[in-house]
Amino acid sequence: MTVDMAAKQTTKDDLTLDEMRSLLAPHVARHAAFDGWGDGAVAAAAADCGLDAGLARIAMGKSPTDHIDAWFAHVDGAMRAALPVETLSQMGMTRRITALIEARLDILSPEREGLRRAIAILALPTNAAHAARLAWRSADAMWRQAGDTASDFNHYTKRMTLGAVYTSTIAVFINDDSENQAETRAFLARRIANVMQFEKWKSSVRDRRIMRPSLTHFISCLRYPRH
Repeated sequence: MTVDMAAKQTTKDDLTLDEMRSLLAPHVARHAAFDGWGDGAVAAAAADCGLDAGLARIAMGKSPTDHIDAWFAHVDGAMRAALPVETLSQMGMTRRITALIEARLDILSPEREGLRRAIAILALPTNAAHAARLAWRSADAMWRQAGDTASDFNHYTKRMTLGAVYTSTIAVFINDDSENQAETRAFLARRIANVMQFEKWKSSVRDRRIMRPSLTHFISCLRYPRH
């Protein structure tokens, strides 16, 4: 027993700060539901994990937004573990995105009060830029896991659109008391359907533009007729 405890302690002593942050983050979220996002939740999480409280504070960062950032990064990793690329490759793209958001909801579900408090902090005007960056990072993580390889303007529009869908879904989710968050899942399905209709409309407009006769080309033909 003593040997096992020593081995366990040695392993924890060997953790990098990034590894320590990843270990602590879900515990901090759990305690944030009661203690709020701050040093109190970090200290309680350190006790849970058997880590030094001072090192835990260094690993997690100084501010509540740092702690929330670490937790959201943990959610990104947990999402990737829950839905590996091999699993997603068997689905169509719409189903992939839906499944990834639903996986995040499942991961967040036990910590909804911590999430509610996190959103209240991120909603402060002074944290607007940080909130936007975290929303972008979550959307980017989902698109990358789904296999998106767009590198043109679509790279940005896809992430902006998904970020809006995800944040609006979270707003419903934190107050959803229905069984298995059925209301949230129905809301998500409607939002995804709306986005897909919009994407089809954009595609049809783009196709019509491609097929539409070019006025510039027509004028150039009048000026420079073929011989």
